[in-house]
Amino acid sequence: MKKVVLIVLLIIVGCLSTYGQNNKLYTPLTIQAAYEKGTRSIDGHPGNNYWVNSSDYKITINFDPITRKLNGSETIQYKNNSADSLNMIVFRLFENIYKKGNSRDWSIRPDAIGDGVCITKLVVNDLDLTSKIGTKDVTIYGTNLFVNLNAKISPKSIAAITVEWNYVIPAKSPLRMGQYDSTSYFIGYFYPQVSVYDDIDGWDTFNYDGIQEFYNDICNFEVTVNVPKNFVVWGTGLLNNAEEVLSENIYQKFLKAKKSEDVIGIITEDYLKNGNITSDNKINSWRFKADQVPDFAFALSDHYLWDGVKYYSDKDVFVSAAYKKENEGFKKVADLSKKSIAFFSTELPGVPFPYPSMTVFDGSGGMEYPMMVNEGVEASNWNGNVYVTSHEILHTYFPFYMGINERKYAWMDEGWAVMLPMDFQKSQTEGYDPEARNIKGYEKLAGVEHEVPLMTLTSNLKSAAYRQHAYGRSAVAYLMLENLIGEESFKTCLKEYIDRWNGKHPMPYDFFYTFEDVLKKDLSWFWKSWFFEPGYPDLGIKSAEYVNNELVVRIEKIGNLPTPLELTLKSDSGFEITKYEPLSIWKDGKTVYEIKLQTVEPITQLSLGSEHIPDANYSNNNYEIKK
Repeated sequence: MKKVVLIVLLIIVGCLSTYGQNNKLYTPLTIQAAYEKGTRSIDGHPGNNYWVNSSDYKITINFDPITRKLNGSETIQYKNNSADSLNMIVFRLFENIYKKGNSRDWSIRPDAIGDGVCITKLVVNDLDLTSKIGTKDVTIYGTNLFVNLNAKISPKSIAAITVEWNYVIPAKSPLRMGQYDSTSYFIGYFYPQVSVYDDIDGWDTFNYDGIQEFYNDICNFEVTVNVPKNFVVWGTGLLNNAEEVLSENIYQKFLKAKKSEDVIGIITEDYLKNGNITSDNKINSWRFKADQVPDFAFALSDHYLWDGVKYYSDKDVFVSAAYKKENEGFKKVADLSKKSIAFFSTELPGVPFPYPSMTVFDGSGGMEYPMMVNEGVEASNWNGNVYVTSHEILHTYFPFYMGINERKYAWMDEGWAVMLPMDFQKSQTEGYDPEARNIKGYEKLAGVEHEVPLMTLTSNLKSAAYRQHAYGRSAVAYLMLENLIGEESFKTCLKEYIDRWNGKHPMPYDFFYTFEDVLKKDLSWFWKSWFFEPGYPDLGIKSAEYVNNELVVRIEKIGNLPTPLELTLKSDSGFEITKYEPLSIWKDGKTVYEIKLQTVEPITQLSLGSEHIPDANYSNNNYEIKK
């Protein structure tokens, strides 16, 4: 009996010791509760009691491109995999951002504001709640629909839901989706979507105001989009009935492209001139199937060109681009997309592309959706095409494959989408250095009043603070992490993090502790500075002098964010040497680093830094040794 007690005590002490190590980071009560419940682990693994809920959607859409009216119906099998009995269910009605009276982060043209989503039928587990919409039992508030249930959804059970709805796609002020010419649309966030119920917050009830993005469960979709003849539809997942909706010639081109390693023009200008693109049915039903994805989007046009090509990693991926014939730059996008996917699959993050298709649509801005990209870049801006295409496709991994909560921690996906494609972007362009570009952009706002630590909730941010938080500082922080642990270790840790948490909902602590667990190192000093604390990077040359024919240079760490050190030393004759040290030199809390050198010629000029090392203050980076 004593032996059993001793073993139990050792296990408890071991657990407390591990928690004590990781507890160096500030941990909110909600995260501590997850550790106590066993849904998450302080070694970075999902806990033994971890769960995620999910839904199976069957959706039918009738869309009229002329009136812009969308009518939809859906059945949902909502799987409550949690240990909780749910007395309510929350739906997202994202299109209500256009509804009169609702809050928005961006201004919208008055003629784009309307009545929002109209729910015409709502049934939960055979209980028809349609007549209760607008009462305390079924309340629409902002972009959420709250449904109070008399009969709870039991743990480990499935709720059957039916919803019918309609609304009009605004003709003006498209936000991440919308109408781009008289007959071309990219449509996302178009269906009532069950919100996320997770182990940290319960129901996600955040209102969608425009800037902050999304947080979804991993679900399965079967979607039918009914549109008039001559309209081609592209969507998340695989088109299951291409032979029914495409004309014979286009169908054969489609099949050829799916097997070709070279880009094939499926719909070319000649075919557009001659017509006969789709079947002769007055209305065509385009059927898509997508498994294990967090969302569904689709696009349509009656005059777009369409290119396709195959990429193979551990399975076939059908890669395509749909675009206006006037956009010459888009002719290279299918091939560029294939190369992006190849890089992500084999280099960084080095995880095979998880989905069977990817379509880049010539729309507006740059916005990611599972297996779909809405992209609008001028044809002459090749660097922009490379950046936006690769950035949006990288989002396949973060947030989609990983189930990231962008609303709370946008840096957990946007920062990766900035940092991970940098080497690829550099290889596809001439004279373009995305790392230097991002660091320069970050430096402009580093340390200003509205810059906040990365662990500040994204949902609390607006405007430039959001941009710096989600994109600028986070991408630089990831670059600094790679510098700290080395490229190979960085890739190993990242792949392990992806392997542990794909299809789930990782939080920042899961990321931090996975890296520490793989490395068997305490990185809390790094996490605290770059992720938890306000501050900025600033190294300066404190002094430089010769002592007994040896040059002694003292570099001062003025800002609290640690960075590598690169010092260039020059003599009057042009002799030059460079001294480099990784950011780990600041690990033990020192604020001055001393460099001692013996040089063949007297050094007179010293300069600190490079375009690949962030520094908020360059005024202290140069030093002259007077003779």
